[in-house]
Amino acid sequence: MPCLCSPVWQVNPVWLRHILNFFWERYQIPLTVVENGLGTVDVVEEDGSGHDDYRIQYLKEHIREMGKAMELDGVEVMGYTAWGCIDLISASTRHMSKRYGFIHVDLDDEGKGTLKRRKKDLFWWYKNVIETDGECL
Repeated sequence: MPCLCSPVWQVNPVWLRHILNFFWERYQIPLTVVENGLGTVDVVEEDGSGHDDYRIQYLKEHIREMGKAMELDGVEVMGYTAWGCIDLISASTRHMSKRYGFIHVDLDDEGKGTLKRRKKDLFWWYKNVIETDGECL
């Protein structure tokens, strides 16, 4: 398991499946995955759009591994929440430059901006995942 105190976090969706299996085997109670996501510095286009294909790929791979844990391994997962509906101030750095959400908030690290919200590509992708009950994965 990667060291969670490391300044560079490893991205390995298979670990989610392993962790779900570990807790399922140990406790035999339904599990909920909370705050699964990827924080990165996003590029905002001049028109305000945000193209975060890397975050879509991250969630897609993790949700697929969660599905394998459920379908192939018999793990009961009763819920899943992604990390951050909207961009937020990082608790550890107090900055906005590292983004997490489905919706971009116009605010910089100095607290300047309009606070206008714009839906990123991730928003539309995740909306489709929900509407299709994951069939689009």
